[in-house]
Amino acid sequence: MLSATRFRMILAIGVAMLAALVGYLLNQDVQVALVMLVGAVAAVLIVSIGGDPPPPPRSDAVASDRDPAFGEVIEAIAEPVLVIAATRVIAANAAARGLLGEHILGEDVRLAIRHPAAAERLLDPGEAHSAAPIHLVGLGTREQRWEMRVRTLETGERVVHLIDRTGSYTADRMRVDFVANASHELRTPLASLLGYVETLADGAGEEPEIRARFLKIMHDEARRMDRLISDLISLSRIEAEKYRAPAESVQLAELIPQVCAELSGSPRAADLVTEIEAVPPVRGDRTQLSQLLHNVIGNAMKYGKHGTPVTVSLRSEGATMVRFAVSDQGEGIPSEHIPRLTERFYRVDSGRSRSLGGTGLGLAIVKHVVERHRGRLDIASSVGIGTTVTVRLPIEPTVIKA
Repeated sequence: MLSATRFRMILAIGVAMLAALVGYLLNQDVQVALVMLVGAVAAVLIVSIGGDPPPPPRSDAVASDRDPAFGEVIEAIAEPVLVIAATRVIAANAAARGLLGEHILGEDVRLAIRHPAAAERLLDPGEAHSAAPIHLVGLGTREQRWEMRVRTLETGERVVHLIDRTGSYTADRMRVDFVANASHELRTPLASLLGYVETLADGAGEEPEIRARFLKIMHDEARRMDRLISDLISLSRIEAEKYRAPAESVQLAELIPQVCAELSGSPRAADLVTEIEAVPPVRGDRTQLSQLLHNVIGNAMKYGKHGTPVTVSLRSEGATMVRFAVSDQGEGIPSEHIPRLTERFYRVDSGRSRSLGGTGLGLAIVKHVVERHRGRLDIASSVGIGTTVTVRLPIEPTVIKA
């Protein structure tokens, strides 16, 4: 198949021969016609002497002249890595192609990484700035946060490394939210206490009925602060021990009745129904498991409808797990709230939770206790029907059946 350049050259020679023939017919002079023909052919040859231009590089052949080991090295890196020459992407590992698209090979890197801060850095490859990271938002999903680092190689090419910082960003945001929420939760009862103290100091305490009512409110607010501080301390201690495996042998079949007895002072104690089977012991922390049981059973008693049963069950599940579950027949929880129930201070109904004495930390503590015991927490709920909280814990290794 003729190339475009050769085709144009043949066409031009044909036109030159036609022009020479026309000149001969008009002038009847063979020498003039020959001069016209030779001059036209010479001009065509001079123009086309450069030959065909080199074809543009194919994107699927980018960096094909490199050592094959180079491609294997960047493919072995789990995070997105690109290699660019000038502004063109000449190599990209699977993680980069998965994040930015398969089309990025051979493309301008500013189109591959569509971010103003990234484009500014990639257009200014000065060594003075090469070590400073660029923080990017918008690559991948909206919630993801990336850190871009650029290094210049001895060959003049640059390596672009993208590091996923979403987890760190989320942890920082959770810490900020935690401090803000804890401050708010402590400030509310404290403000109430200060207000009533000032009122009593102004003479309102002279009437016995008013004094008794104010003192009861102050006592309740002080107890609320005490519960909140106790839960904060417990949560901090559990998190500090998160990676230390518990060492006690705990019989849940004995611990659950003890917890139910401790909750017998509740107005809803008569609604408790226990279905406890003999199960193997678990390897755990008895204090933390007792706190878990108090929180889960106590929540069911608070939020279940009066006069309806709160069912506490314990049974074996397979040869390696025990299953503890608490079910109530309360108002239920809308599905959109369930994934956030174990967040600190998250409440479906803040007013009702506070009125019932909740601190907003109970299920967060439960989640961390379950994680420390290498178990699993599941929450299922239907609006108008009720809620079931299920905890699965591994049994003590010494009693696992072969």
